Amino acid sequence: MECIMENQTPISTEESSSLAEIRNWAELPHDVLAHIFLKLGAVDILFRAQSVCSMWRNVSKEPLLFRSVDMRNWSDLFDGEFYDMEKLAREAVDRSCGQLVKFSMEYFGSDELVEYTADKFGSLRCLRLVSCYRISDDALIDMAKKAVMLEELEICLCSFSADALKTVGKVCPQLKSFRLNCRGYRRPHMESDEEALAIAENMPQLRHLHLFGNKLTNAGLRGILDGCLHLESLDLRQCFNLNLEGDLLKSCRERLIKLRLPNDSTDDYEFDASIDGGSYDEDYPSGFSDIDFLSDDGLYEFSGGSYISDFEYDDDDDDEFGYYDF
Repeated sequence: MECIMENQTPISTEESSSLAEIRNWAELPHDVLAHIFLKLGAVDILFRAQSVCSMWRNVSKEPLLFRSVDMRNWSDLFDGEFYDMEKLAREAVDRSCGQLVKFSMEYFGSDELVEYTADKFGSLRCLRLVSCYRISDDALIDMAKKAVMLEELEICLCSFSADALKTVGKVCPQLKSFRLNCRGYRRPHMESDEEALAIAENMPQLRHLHLFGNKLTNAGLRGILDGCLHLESLDLRQCFNLNLEGDLLKSCRERLIKLRLPNDSTDDYEFDASIDGGSYDEDYPSGFSDIDFLSDDGLYEFSGGSYISDFEYDDDDDDEFGYYDF
C-alpha cells in the first residue's frame, strides 16, 4: 500500500467568499462538493471553508475529508495569528470518525494530544512527527500500540530513545517505511548503534529506511542489513561514523535498489542540512547516546545532534509522504 500526503493549496477567506458569490454551491451535488473539499486539506476545511455557506459547513463534516490530516506548515495559513493547534488536531481527528489513515504533526504535539487521539488511530497507516519534542517515549509507545496497522513512520528532529523505537517496532509489525532524521554532526567518539540495532532487531519488514545524521557505525549498518532482509532503499546521508568501503559497500550496492551515501548531496533534503561542527572534549568515550547536552548558546542538544529551538526549524518540504524515492 502506498500512502501519500496530499499537497495542500490553501485558499483565503476572501477567495472562498468570492467563489461563493459566483457559484450557487447549494445546487452542486453532495459528492461533488466533497471532492472539491478534498483539494483543500483538513486545516482549510476547518478554518476557511466553513465561513462560506451552510452547505459547505455541512459537507465539511464528512469523515472522508479527514482520512488524511496533514498539519505541516500550519503557521503559513493564519498570517501570524495564534490558534490552538492541539484543539484543531482533536477536532480533525474526531471528524475522521475512526477513518484516519494519515496524520502529520509539527511542533505542537504533546502527551495530552496523544492521549486524546491515540484511541482513534486503529486505521492509521502513516504517521509523521516533526520537532514534536513535547511527546514522551511513553506517549509514542501508547500511540504505536493503538496504531497496529501502521506501515509508514517518520520521526524528524525529535528526541525519542532507542528503547522506545524497539517497542514501536514490536507493536507495529507491518511497518515498511521508517524515517529517523537527526541533525548531521562531525564530532570525535560520538558513536552509537543503539538506534540502528533497535531497527535491525524489531523492524524486519522494512522496505525503506532513512537515517539522516545518525551516529551508527559499520557494526550497526551490518546489523540492519542482516535484520531487515526486505530492505530496498537506504538513505545514510551525513552518517559520518560510517566507513563504507570493500565488502560492506559492495553488499549495500548489491542488496539495495536505492542507496544514498554519507557524503551525497543534500539539495533535496527538506530540513536544514547544515552540519553541527561544534567541538567537545576528545576524551568523551564512544557510545554516548541518550544524553542531553547544553550548548554554549543555551540550546539543548538531544541524542542524534538535533537542536531544540523555536527559531531554528525551517520546513520547506513539498515532498509527498509516501514510500520514499531517494
